[in-house]
Amino acid sequence: MRNYMHMAGAKDTTVSTKEKSKTVTDPKVDAAVREKLITARIGLLIRAPFFGNMATRLVLENADEWLPTAATDGRKFYYNSEFVNKLSVKETEFLFGHEVLHNVYDHMGRRVDRDPRLFNVAADYCVNADLIDQRIGEKINKTPILFDPKFKGMSAEEVYDKLYDEADKIDLDQLIKMVLDDHMEDGEGDGGDQDGSGKGRPKLSEEEKKAIRDEIKEAMLAAAQAVGAGNLPAGVKRIINEMTEPKITWRELLQQQIESTIKSDFTWLRPSRRGWHCDAILPGMKPEETIDIAIAIDTSGSISHQMLKEFLGEIKGIMDAYSDFKIMLWTFDTQVYNMQEFTADNSADLLSYEPRGGGGTDFDVNWAFMKENDIQPKKFIMFTDGFPFSSWGDEDYCDTVWIINGNKDAQPPFGIFAHYEEYK
Repeated sequence: MRNYMHMAGAKDTTVSTKEKSKTVTDPKVDAAVREKLITARIGLLIRAPFFGNMATRLVLENADEWLPTAATDGRKFYYNSEFVNKLSVKETEFLFGHEVLHNVYDHMGRRVDRDPRLFNVAADYCVNADLIDQRIGEKINKTPILFDPKFKGMSAEEVYDKLYDEADKIDLDQLIKMVLDDHMEDGEGDGGDQDGSGKGRPKLSEEEKKAIRDEIKEAMLAAAQAVGAGNLPAGVKRIINEMTEPKITWRELLQQQIESTIKSDFTWLRPSRRGWHCDAILPGMKPEETIDIAIAIDTSGSISHQMLKEFLGEIKGIMDAYSDFKIMLWTFDTQVYNMQEFTADNSADLLSYEPRGGGGTDFDVNWAFMKENDIQPKKFIMFTDGFPFSSWGDEDYCDTVWIINGNKDAQPPFGIFAHYEEYK
């Protein structure tokens, strides 16, 4: 477990994000603030529909008694009327976006054993960078907030690690004062009152937190579908992809795609059972166990010798399950090397294959090589780190399967892909 406070020499005490709230009881002020909040949500619906959809599902609740700025528990948007009253409508849109992203990124549930104060700072850096990049409202200037362009596109965990590595160079207490909102962690890390009387700062059970997370996921999917992928921040796209893409390992994908190349034909030697109920004899299916694939291995990036052995071993294992196959195998960087053909007669040689290369990366050379040598495989499988120099290749030439190592954000523009994961 990382202990930032000991590493940085900070005091082992809880520091409030802001000064304790001053209660505002003027109903006219609160009415004006609620009108501003509603106007801001309408603005988001028009200009940033994903954020607007996620914001309008939050119930507005005055929290002057315990909250100095704003907060959310995933169901409600808590606000201090004095604080919101000082903001412009555009800044209020930013404030809504800030709470929305905390919910979407599940920052309150992802801290694990990290130092709560430092993680709160990292989470704010993360969401503020995304909001400014997406031009959601206008950056709040009425109070200092945490923003650094170097954290653009980073997750809260990545920002946390960066801050942790710079522990001796930052003033954590000062950064905590710049956290925009209360992160609703039951009084841990950024203060907040909780007297158990049922008033003041709310406390959620673990069951309630789980239910809220499920509600947020459903709302995210609905909002993303309504607005389209082009209107989503990159971080939200990654989460949506993780939620919607089928969970399949690269080995499962590889085997599935290889098996899909096997043709079948009808045979009277294996009658189909489908005709039994009507006293008819129908031909059954005869599998033709012939596999014809091409494999290209990117030797320009982070493909280790061990990974290569694992990959070739997996191919060898799959081929051993079939009686007839043809594999065209080569490696590449900016050109193609050592193309060899493997069949059932020399399959044992597969594990002694020697890769070559080590230069730059040019995916296009694979398609040029196949066209020049009249290679038209049923499946073309590329094992790569997912960093093409320019084009990903010829989408129309043949069916392509990508096994990607290293670049977790890589999404090829065509074909089917899975990310390489080592056995634990």
